[in-house]
Amino acid sequence: MGEFVRLEVADGVGTIRLDRPKMNAISVQVQGELREAAAEATERDDVRAVVVYGGERVFAAGNDVKEMADLSYTDMVKISASVQSAVTAVARIPKPVVAAVTGYALGGGCELALAADYRIAADDATFGQPEVLLGIIPGAGGTQRLTRLVGPSKAKDLIFTGRFVKADEALAIGLADRLVPAAEVYDAAVAWAGQFTRAAAYALRAAKESIDRGLEVDLDTGLEIERIQFAAAFATADRTTGMRSFLENGPGKAEFEGR
Repeated sequence: MGEFVRLEVADGVGTIRLDRPKMNAISVQVQGELREAAAEATERDDVRAVVVYGGERVFAAGNDVKEMADLSYTDMVKISASVQSAVTAVARIPKPVVAAVTGYALGGGCELALAADYRIAADDATFGQPEVLLGIIPGAGGTQRLTRLVGPSKAKDLIFTGRFVKADEALAIGLADRLVPAAEVYDAAVAWAGQFTRAAAYALRAAKESIDRGLEVDLDTGLEIERIQFAAAFATADRTTGMRSFLENGPGKAEFEGR
């Protein structure tokens, strides 16, 4: 368990909890602890889905500017891969991941939310990629994941201006997927994740990888990725269980074991 990031597990749902007062600034140490928590969530069989949560007050207000302010170009060359890899580690968790966003999700915090498969936000949450106001650009996937999520024109508007995005606009453009009152954000995220705790784990893994990898390639290559993953699912015990249950009991009644 890290000093600022920990993985808490209950009833099949793992919560990657950021806790670095006051604003969950993402320092180099936090980046390392995010990678460790993501690796643990990936490896643990008792974690079937993941919530990323910064607490009741704030999700994460960005990378640690104080830590970066005096870095040179050569300094950043050495650590820039670390900045990206922490967020990528969360994006590559081969299980459903939901971001539970309260307060601010700015800069690196917004990029961390973008790494999730689904985003449930407080109705008073604020998103943004304000790096340009510091004379830099997003460096943990913002130019890439935001563009894929909301489209190039909207991504350019947000990144070029650095403006803050209120929850209702975030929902309208697809940056957030669902809004709830702030006090309900975490419970709503756990409920979303909880629906997968008895699901066919390897089918979910194959679906996530097919979608994510397919976005990186042309259609024909994406279809080939899907074909391979589709065929591979027939090697799992859950496929046998699911089809047998469908034939004997109808849809939606299978009891999967996750293997």
